[in-house]
Amino acid sequence: MKLFTYMEEYDYEQVVVCQDQESGLKAIIAIHDTTLGPALGGTRMWTYATEEAAFEDALRLAKGMTYKNAAAGLNLGGGKTVIIGDPKKDKNEAMFRAFGRFIQGLNGRYITAEDVGTTVEDMDLVYSETDYVTGVSPAFGSSGNPSPVTAYGVYVGMKAAAKKAFGSDSLKGKTVAVQGIGNVAYNMCRYLHEEGASLVVTDINQDSVQRAVNEFGAKAVDVNDIYDVEADIYSPCALGATVNDDTISRLKAGVIAGAANNQLLENRHGDVLQEKGIVYAPDYVINSGGVINVADELLGYNRDRAMKKVETIYDSIEKIFAISERDNIPTYAAANRLAEERIETMRKSRRQFLQNGMNILSRGR
Repeated sequence: MKLFTYMEEYDYEQVVVCQDQESGLKAIIAIHDTTLGPALGGTRMWTYATEEAAFEDALRLAKGMTYKNAAAGLNLGGGKTVIIGDPKKDKNEAMFRAFGRFIQGLNGRYITAEDVGTTVEDMDLVYSETDYVTGVSPAFGSSGNPSPVTAYGVYVGMKAAAKKAFGSDSLKGKTVAVQGIGNVAYNMCRYLHEEGASLVVTDINQDSVQRAVNEFGAKAVDVNDIYDVEADIYSPCALGATVNDDTISRLKAGVIAGAANNQLLENRHGDVLQEKGIVYAPDYVINSGGVINVADELLGYNRDRAMKKVETIYDSIEKIFAISERDNIPTYAAANRLAEERIETMRKSRRQFLQNGMNILSRGR
């Protein structure tokens, strides 16, 4: 991998390689863009096959956070960290404290949070060395478990998608096929049940399925049958890439709106959805409630304020649909354009501000 070539192609600002021999820390902090503000993105710990794979993951995820934060209307840029190691056996206090010191050395350019392979307890250790971390324990002023907030954002985004597809954002009487009943999806199902939607659910964890059946009157189906359900809305909330050549031909739903990341196997599958008239709510916008929530911690967490901001996901989804119609592009591309237009507007504003300052200085000579 030619790192500088990759960074130049996708306009990355900075990559920081962190090593602490005593604790075993090997981390890569990737900062993609800070046009809108300091880069915010979580820390992932994973057993990467190669160091190159770790670099590629950090870079890919950092760019994704730039778009996610921009589309969510946050005054934050995009960044991400990956720690190379097995989260089940390689963690130790010294590792996360050393990592916190590296973050502190960036002086606020990057703010971290938990991600795959890391926990609130890990972030508490990072917090002992730096203030530039969110998602810590509530005792330190954090918001706690973000799953209910993420779920609420998916719910309101689903309502916006329903309005586009069916002419009304009411989900009463609609059938929603939910793939995966983890913490986010469970809370989303609670909102849907309270509004009067019918639920069809599946998960590899049968206890999670039974919980949804008992509490929400959901109908359970096999994991391989969820794509064939006669439903108004398909809600992928487990693995990514479940919208692909095989599943699109089987789906009966008019809307795809769920919490999973990277729902499209390839961008071209978003093109196919557009051609078939299926309304797709882009994943990194509809599931941005979590990052909106932790971003509020930077202001001194206020749950009511955070939830009001999460409600704007409805507006963001509507803006994406408007851009899609305006430019005749699929919604996944419209989401990217929404983010890019916001970033470019700020870049132009800053350039103009600097130019005005230079003009004033030159006139004063």
